[in-house]
Amino acid sequence: MSFPLLTATAVLPAIGAIATAAVPAAQRTAAKWLALLVSLGTLALAITVLVRFDPGGDRYQLTESHSWIADFGVRYELGVDGIAVALIALTALLIPFIILAGWHDADPLETGSKRWRPTQGFFALILAVEAMVIISFEATDVFLFYIFFEAMLIPMYFLIGGFGDRAHEHGEKVASTQRSYAAVKFLLYNLVGGLIMLAAVIGLYVVAGNFSLQGIAEARANGTLDMATNTERWLFLGFFFAFAVKAPLWPLHTWLPNAMGEATAPVAVLITAVVDKVGTFAMLRFCLQLFPEASKWATPAILVLALISIVYGALLAVGQRDMKRLIAYASISHFGFIIMGIFAMTSQGQSGATLYMVNHGISTAALMLVAGFLISRRGSRLIADYGGVQKVAPVLAGTFLIGGLATLSLPGLAPFVSEFLVLVGTFTRYPVIGIIATFGIVLAALYVLVLYQRTMTGPVKPEVSAMPDLRVRELVVVAPLVALLLFLGVYPKPLTDIVNPAVQQTMSDVHKKDPQPEVEAAK
Repeated sequence: MSFPLLTATAVLPAIGAIATAAVPAAQRTAAKWLALLVSLGTLALAITVLVRFDPGGDRYQLTESHSWIADFGVRYELGVDGIAVALIALTALLIPFIILAGWHDADPLETGSKRWRPTQGFFALILAVEAMVIISFEATDVFLFYIFFEAMLIPMYFLIGGFGDRAHEHGEKVASTQRSYAAVKFLLYNLVGGLIMLAAVIGLYVVAGNFSLQGIAEARANGTLDMATNTERWLFLGFFFAFAVKAPLWPLHTWLPNAMGEATAPVAVLITAVVDKVGTFAMLRFCLQLFPEASKWATPAILVLALISIVYGALLAVGQRDMKRLIAYASISHFGFIIMGIFAMTSQGQSGATLYMVNHGISTAALMLVAGFLISRRGSRLIADYGGVQKVAPVLAGTFLIGGLATLSLPGLAPFVSEFLVLVGTFTRYPVIGIIATFGIVLAALYVLVLYQRTMTGPVKPEVSAMPDLRVRELVVVAPLVALLLFLGVYPKPLTDIVNPAVQQTMSDVHKKDPQPEVEAAK
């Protein structure tokens, strides 16, 4: 029996979470180092998965399958395709940076405060989320996926509500109330989506008799499982609704600005760069593979919703006064591009959407973490409270600019490639949608450059005149992210080689081929 590499990749952070939580209360620094070492060990396992994965091999590799709840046909089945491998690598890569960036975010509050921030719990919860996200990417049993898709809500709830941002203009009492509101809103939105999905999961079992993703897909392909049209559509909607809440897609997005605004910057990155990717990944793995005809039936409506997300999110980002909420609305716009690429039903669109998931994770992490460093220095999230930062902290301002330029998909930085592929893939099948979506790029340039201008340029405000530049720990967080943005911006081939075969297989699932270009015949 071969070494269960996929299980180990998910189990290591789970064990690390338990061990970190068990560290004695007085040993806060030991808990931090333990969490960091566990995250680096998980990264090493994720790199091993990446190295052992063969893009030209079977669709699902490194598979594991064991009977779990035999009476209900539930199995412990794991397997990864190119899309899952890329997102597991992204998750394992970002967690060490999230831990380093949040090194002091859960330290005890100032002397005299009645609130105690349990450091061990903060880092244990981050590792628990990592474990659940990774196994969600690996699960090929629908019921197994559902369990961890829902379970990750619990640690995220406590990270948002219990460890919120300390920089609040109205004081700690109001901040605590708003954190609680954001955490409850996050939980309720996602629980409602999960309950609807649970009904669809049960319905799928009634129709198919098991929960195996591969088994159901193969039965549908060879004709041994005949699913009625209306049944397939209702089941698709149950799955898609839950994924659209997680993604988040307009109009199910309203929990995200609250959650990202009230969470610490590292937790905000955990939400949008890691957890939310489970929603868009699941659209590719479950919606398209299990319900191909229903996916095609729903495509026009989903593309319209994605287009609204792109424009709406960008417009609201332009008008934000709060730096973190601006980044949250920008992410809503970016998720619109990802979903548009998935349902454009072209290989360019789906490859671009997968690249976008990875590149958005890196670029948002870079921008939000630097914004968090900035906010921790000034003690305010309001854009108007800054000015002239580039004169007193040029390295901080420079990295903030690179993160912002990546967010607006500047050519030469990683998100440009993915956004370009999404737009090309959409335009070839839905030209009107593709043309309107380009306005999102224009608006992105507006909100990013205005944000930089108002915070970093102009006269130096007295409150930022003594602001220190990035420290060594902060540089260790930001520098690798900037390097990745540059590397994948000029040489995305290592990533495209991994994801393209999986995209072609997904296209085959929905029986779609790329449109042929209309070339006028030579006279």
